[in-house]
Amino acid sequence: MNADLKSEKRGRALVLTIDREAKRNALSGAVVEGIGEGLRQGAADAEIAAIVITGAGDKAFCAGADLDPKSAPFQMDPAQSRLAYADLLRAMIACDKPIIARINGACMAGGMGLLGAADLAVTVPTAKFGLPEVGIGVFPMMVAAVLQNRLAIPARTLAHMCLTGDPITAEEALALGLVNTVTADLDGAVDALVEKLASRSPTALRLGKRAMTAMLGMGWDEALAYAETQIRLVALTEDAKEGVAAFGEKRPPRWTGN
Repeated sequence: MNADLKSEKRGRALVLTIDREAKRNALSGAVVEGIGEGLRQGAADAEIAAIVITGAGDKAFCAGADLDPKSAPFQMDPAQSRLAYADLLRAMIACDKPIIARINGACMAGGMGLLGAADLAVTVPTAKFGLPEVGIGVFPMMVAAVLQNRLAIPARTLAHMCLTGDPITAEEALALGLVNTVTADLDGAVDALVEKLASRSPTALRLGKRAMTAMLGMGWDEALAYAETQIRLVALTEDAKEGVAAFGEKRPPRWTGN
């Protein structure tokens, strides 16, 4: 039981909701732990096509870390080389199931890390996005790593956000590639994405996500050589054979996930 995070199945999606509306859905240790557990459950459930992360209410997706020392997920132990929040970002990026960030309101600080580590993102038009950490004397170190290396946010834009703490609008986030869609019908857009993902080969999605993550840190030649090995692997799967057969027979494919 996790009082800070709700987990529920909705059709083919596992929806993880940060349930701390009074604190603008700030990250607590329990939230970080709960999302990590949700990722493991979703990845192991064959009925789940996608994992959705969102916040309670309509004001905030996630305002970042809870600054209460008893709740903060970024507590520093010099004896530990890794932080729970950084491990959560790693787990999101490594997750075999597609992750959708459902941005229902302000997305700030550590919430931007969740957004950056997700695969797809849908936002309401009124949402604001920002990295305000410099205002309290810290810096968005881990979030910057994700935004810079995974989403390739332009260097000067990211520097402005990190160094000034100035927020951007939903439309600006769309132009930067931080989100896929800006819509007032948040649930409709998320449901459509889940339905589309559920119609695709689980095997292709799994192997494709792994390959895209692996190729992030590679040079062009290395990435292309790696891609050559992976397309051969994908072609050997049962889903690939079924997809080709279904195309030839003009029928919907019947995926097995193998």
